Amino acid sequence: MLLLAVLIGLPFLRVSGESALRFDVPTLRLLFFGTAIWMQDFFIVLVALIFLAFFIVFATTVLGRVWCGWFCPQTVLVDATAFVEAARQRGYAALTGASFAGVLVSAVIAASLIGYFVSPYELPALLRSGGTAARIVTWSWTALAVILFLDLILLRRVFCATVCPYAKMQGVLFDDRTLVVAFDERRAGECGQCRACVAACPVGIDIRQGLQMACIHCAECVDACSRQMARRGKRSLVGYFFGLPGKQGSGVRVNPLLTGALCAISLLFLLLLAFTSVPFDMSARLRDPAKPAVLSKDGVTDAYTLSLRNRGQADLALELSASSPAGTARVEPDTVLLRKGTGITDLPVRISFTAAPGFQQQSATVTLSLRAKPSGRSIEKRISVILPRNR
Repeated sequence: MLLLAVLIGLPFLRVSGESALRFDVPTLRLLFFGTAIWMQDFFIVLVALIFLAFFIVFATTVLGRVWCGWFCPQTVLVDATAFVEAARQRGYAALTGASFAGVLVSAVIAASLIGYFVSPYELPALLRSGGTAARIVTWSWTALAVILFLDLILLRRVFCATVCPYAKMQGVLFDDRTLVVAFDERRAGECGQCRACVAACPVGIDIRQGLQMACIHCAECVDACSRQMARRGKRSLVGYFFGLPGKQGSGVRVNPLLTGALCAISLLFLLLLAFTSVPFDMSARLRDPAKPAVLSKDGVTDAYTLSLRNRGQADLALELSASSPAGTARVEPDTVLLRKGTGITDLPVRISFTAAPGFQQQSATVTLSLRAKPSGRSIEKRISVILPRNR
């Protein structure tokens, strides 16, 4: 139930005034616990996905289907709606009541899933607007609710055993020392043939027949056998084992070592990107290319437009400066305040350049620096200025 509460409640959790986790469709930002990742920085998400892929392979090779048995949203939802299974055994009247409860559960969960893309605090106003966005949200919520309802009432564990692609992939990642739920064949003579493990299995397999693709490692058979064997003062015949009981392999496990190393490298790279990225960016362009610059004896003053973006979750006070190895450069204004969540801000500036004595070239490079106070993090952009020919 705790995992279900996290799934439903996470869109409502706020960090620095924004959702803790949401891909904000209107602004094309990924909000991740106080950090905003814009589309221009989605290479960070790509690195995160690479890390996640290696981590899944590593974890599956070592821990088997622990995700399926304990953390998968499908498992969480099915466990939370166990009343459906109970209603099926009590007749059509009970199943009808469970179906109505399933509709309510599906509607609530579908609404929370919408919250991972549109802020749930903004949804009421958006729906009242009646525009295109409201219709998209309404139809998306309806479609998700219907899919979830059919899943919870009809598919349930059958989805895990037959359709889920991750379940199929895990089977080829196992080795002879992967964590599995298995029947201890060394103690087969102690089995009382009560079939409690078979009756408890949500996918209808007999764990005594060995490892099977449909097994999701939910450990229901472990609990069922434990209860039966406890009456005889013995421990369960079914349990968790690293490899089949009595058949654990030996030697170096190449796959976990390789995928674990790649997982660690990608994680370090991801952390490096996360801690070194600057929460703002800048680009510069001439305000009006057809309008001539203001020329002086040794220099030039021209009008530019800086496109600034605050990618963080707080207002930023920034210092703007200009420099050049070929002379003296300055920019006006030299300070700017970037509000959070405002997208791109166009700032008109004037950049002046005066050449150093003896500098004879017709163009010079000016470096614009944007520095945050008080963190000191900065970015730089270079532009070229054209100098008067007769100096």
